Amino acid sequence: MSMMQNKELVRSYIEELFNQGNFSAVDKYLSPSFIDHNPFTKELPMGPKGQAEFSRLMREAFADFHVDIQDIIAEGDKVANRITASGRHKGEFLGIAPTQKEVSWQVMAFLRVENGKIVERWATQDLMGLLKELGVAPEKMVPAGVR
Repeated sequence: MSMMQNKELVRSYIEELFNQGNFSAVDKYLSPSFIDHNPFTKELPMGPKGQAEFSRLMREAFADFHVDIQDIIAEGDKVANRITASGRHKGEFLGIAPTQKEVSWQVMAFLRVENGKIVERWATQDLMGLLKELGVAPEKMVPAGVR
């Protein structure tokens, strides 16, 4: 596939799975051997089923869960994206009871495409920013040794 096709594959995957909540779409976009190197998903099964479960959990925790792609760049078999995720915190998230707050946070990810399917994903989230928006982060963050 071309780099443009890889970008479109990732765009469509995000739209269908995360924005529309079409959990069965994972088989369309992800290789059966898909690996997600995301700390949020380490307790979930690997493969498409784990990714469908991740999307379901996010949509349960955040009403109107939506992902906006800010940037998407492809080179070779890799696609990088910077996204903003958002929603209203209506369900438990990381053990945090619903706050009903409207929140948004940044996510950056690299995805590797092989034979028209996504085979790997590496992602990092602005978890501290999200926890601050939910009102559960420490008021003041001071690195160790700094006073």
